Amino acid sequence: MSRVPLAGALWPEMTVLERGWLSANGVLFTGADGAALVDSGYCTHAEQTLDLVRSALGPQPLARILNTHLHSDHCGGNAALQAAWPDLQAHVAPGQAAQVRDWDAQALGYGPTGQQCPRFRIDGVLTPGSEVSLGERPWQIHAAPGHDTHSVVLFEPEARLLISADALWEKGFGVVFPELDGEHAFAEVGATLDLIERLAPVTVIPGHGPMFCNVAGALATARARLDGFVQSPLRHARHAAKVLIKFKLLEWQRIDAHALQAWTEATPYLMQLHARHFAQATPSEWTTALVDELIAVGAARREAGLLFNA
Repeated sequence: MSRVPLAGALWPEMTVLERGWLSANGVLFTGADGAALVDSGYCTHAEQTLDLVRSALGPQPLARILNTHLHSDHCGGNAALQAAWPDLQAHVAPGQAAQVRDWDAQALGYGPTGQQCPRFRIDGVLTPGSEVSLGERPWQIHAAPGHDTHSVVLFEPEARLLISADALWEKGFGVVFPELDGEHAFAEVGATLDLIERLAPVTVIPGHGPMFCNVAGALATARARLDGFVQSPLRHARHAAKVLIKFKLLEWQRIDAHALQAWTEATPYLMQLHARHFAQATPSEWTTALVDELIAVGAARREAGLLFNA
């Protein structure tokens, strides 16, 4: 065995595929237990995902995909990877295994978010409390509900490496999607942050953004953000609505106002948020206000009747 890597470094059998928004980061492992990829990005980036994996692996086939959770930006490349390597096995958290086998796009969240995910096959589950071999090393599987009820994180205790998915970023965490369904999940976010603190990772590989080592600082930032949402659920609801619109704008790159409004009114999560929190405005007024806020922070721009990603 090689020496334990220093903070901010990885085991030699690991490669982090840091992606731009729309696609989550991927973590690629090689070894005698077969090449494995944790998370596969969004479907519109599938060719890029294939190119990145092939470039890193060379002639070695990809044997496994492990999905930390089944949001479209983490598993949207699964189908393309399975088409490229027909023997490729996919493993997901157990809570949604039946929904994948039956391909229930509504229950999986693709219909409610207005996002895409091609159907893929699963071959096993990632059971919290167990371990999985990646790069010939045992990685612990821990339940990490909050952002997603069924999410897991992966922890390698020797080097204290954590694949945190969307449970912890350097400057926050992902939208708390169960809250959009009317569930009370902020406490689960807090419990997952407590779990990460107990694991005491030295290096964190988040679902989005670069690796980081200031875990205490990231936890403090995440807890402050969570406290703000707990104090004002309306703030979280508005943030979630803007995230959904921005995500779709990243996919489209540009859209006219009428098409955006049609998509908004056809997207169940957005209409649920509107009815629950913002019904004093019409759907059109609300969408315009959200877009104006995205433009104000430089996340979008409006030109000649079209809305552009920025």
